[in-house]
Amino acid sequence: MTSTSQGPASGAREAHPDHLGHVIFITAAAAMGGFLFGYDSSVINGAVEAIRSRYDIGSGTLAQVIAIALIGCAIGAATAGRIADRIGRIRCMQIASVLFTISAVGSALPFALWDLAMWRIIGGFAIGMASVIGPAYIAEVSPPAYRGRLGSFQQAAIVIGIAISQLVNYGILQLADGDQRGKIGGIEAWQWMLGVMVVPAVLYGLLSFAIPESPRFLISAGKKDRARQILEEVEGKNVDLDARVAEIEIAMHREHKSRFKDLLGGRFGFLPIVWVGIGLSVFQQLVGINVAFYYSATLWQSVGIDPSDSFLYSFTTSIINIVGTVIAMVLVDRVGRKPLALVGSTGMAIALAFEAWAFSAHLVDGKLPHTQGIVALVAAHVFVLFFALSWGVVVWVFLGEMFPNKIRAAALGVAASAQWIANWAITASFPSLSDWNLSGTYIIYACFATLSIPFVLKFVKETKGKALEEMG
Repeated sequence: MTSTSQGPASGAREAHPDHLGHVIFITAAAAMGGFLFGYDSSVINGAVEAIRSRYDIGSGTLAQVIAIALIGCAIGAATAGRIADRIGRIRCMQIASVLFTISAVGSALPFALWDLAMWRIIGGFAIGMASVIGPAYIAEVSPPAYRGRLGSFQQAAIVIGIAISQLVNYGILQLADGDQRGKIGGIEAWQWMLGVMVVPAVLYGLLSFAIPESPRFLISAGKKDRARQILEEVEGKNVDLDARVAEIEIAMHREHKSRFKDLLGGRFGFLPIVWVGIGLSVFQQLVGINVAFYYSATLWQSVGIDPSDSFLYSFTTSIINIVGTVIAMVLVDRVGRKPLALVGSTGMAIALAFEAWAFSAHLVDGKLPHTQGIVALVAAHVFVLFFALSWGVVVWVFLGEMFPNKIRAAALGVAASAQWIANWAITASFPSLSDWNLSGTYIIYACFATLSIPFVLKFVKETKGKALEEMG
């Protein structure tokens, strides 16, 4: 599932204002997959303690139920590119919409713990598909001058989905008098939390019927007339459409369908550029960002904060996440991807170190001392801010841009799968690690944030302002 060719001769370097609004709508509709990605992956935060209570399970089993969706994510991410190359990007989005809907209904009405885990795997598969289809499709329909900002719509949608899920969870909790297992209409509050996702899942499916197929896929399928129409819609009437179609065809003839074996050949198995993509994906997760969204309510309750307040803090963290993402969207095409990543790594490392210090304090009557409590809350918000204005956005932009055309689809799938596997490792290990030593856990995350700095300096190349054909 490679991205639309944007060669220097295309004349499409600048977006035309009369078409930019339409491109923004297309991008926003495609990014609904990102919204569901964020919503589905974060909504479980509100149900963690209720699931523990209802099924009477320990931290290890609970972690597996929470994290098992990420296995589905990895499989979905690894297969989405090939599926999209066979049946199209839009059909892939529609399949993901159906899977999101099925997962929401099943997760809200589980028969048993295994049943809940199965529905979460299905939802995870949909998330994995959305994580690959969204960035690739947006890159294929975006004018080069705006590709970075439009590409960041995916992350913006993810963080908005996270925030909305926390707000919905908070509202449902209030209706249930602060009890995650409180009944609303005969169904427990946590079940409502998981079931509400039906609404955005259906909306995603409906929006997929309102946006065009990728011009690149249409050309590969022999539908050149329709591809010309869409190129005119997204790049303007002043573009030589025949030249653009020919340019895309030439680029496609130079390449072949990317396969896993095309990624091999480096000293350590994969080509060096593939390892860089994997490294970016893994570092993005090993700093522990998803602990803030999967377990934040439970984390704050564990240090003595009232359950309702813990949900409120989770929501404020999500708002900070949105603010940071907006900052990144403004700066990603101005200052570049690499500088943002370095600033973010530094800020995250410092914030995580302060969190480690705060959680090292002994609890007094089940609560952190006042000073450490304030530091923990502030540092948690600062950590999320620096992640959002850097790695949260630039990794997705990098992955959509950095690979050569001939391996982009397969490389993006491998990198996204690595991201989900790292996400699973962090999510599955956090309950046990926090039982062992919460401060030590945050020291580990701080070390990974620190190590990401030399990694970016040495191995990551800037992609700002480059055509996709220049990547190599």
